[in-house]
Amino acid sequence: MLEIHDIHRQWDHRPLLAGVSLQVPPGRTVALLGASGSGKSTLLKIVAGLEAPERGQVRFDGHDITAMPPHRRGFALMFQDFALFPHLDVQDNVAFGLVEQGLGRSDARAQARAMLQRFGLADHARSRVWTLSGGEQQRVALARALITRPRVLLLDEPFSALDAALRVQLREEFGRHIRDAGMSALLVTHDEAEARAMAQSAWQLHDGCLRALW
Repeated sequence: MLEIHDIHRQWDHRPLLAGVSLQVPPGRTVALLGASGSGKSTLLKIVAGLEAPERGQVRFDGHDITAMPPHRRGFALMFQDFALFPHLDVQDNVAFGLVEQGLGRSDARAQARAMLQRFGLADHARSRVWTLSGGEQQRVALARALITRPRVLLLDEPFSALDAALRVQLREEFGRHIRDAGMSALLVTHDEAEARAMAQSAWQLHDGCLRALW
């Protein structure tokens, strides 16, 4: 289980996060809503280890990982711009995390092709990512995130750049894959419909504090 405990962070001499605490059980998605600048993305970066809190702890399965570097946490972070590597083909984008973990390139590519098959992208394995549609690129990004079997999936406005019909389709796909993988997922979004489609509970971040929505 992912636990965020009493996180404090200031920005421009004002409290951005004022004692934020939250739990995300395995196989469940928790949504975090709030206005732009409310601290949602900052909290996500603290959970990922990309930023440090001024006070408080990030815990996983009861262990304090606040000081643990990002690459040792076993978390995957997805942004709205996909963050795919344009110089790599689809297959090698998905295989990248496994290679970084020390798996041989041929084995990593074999696992990547199997993952792409799950997402209906097997025919695009050797394509350049910039030739794919927005929805296909987002599926590649999710396949890349899931192939390393992350303990936690962190989603920062993952569908905001996509059209409405595609957002609806991908919400359902992502929710199913998260449940099947049994991981904890934290979704940052400004879209309540998206939160209701994907998350089992949701919180609003306002003036540095969380308020339960459902």
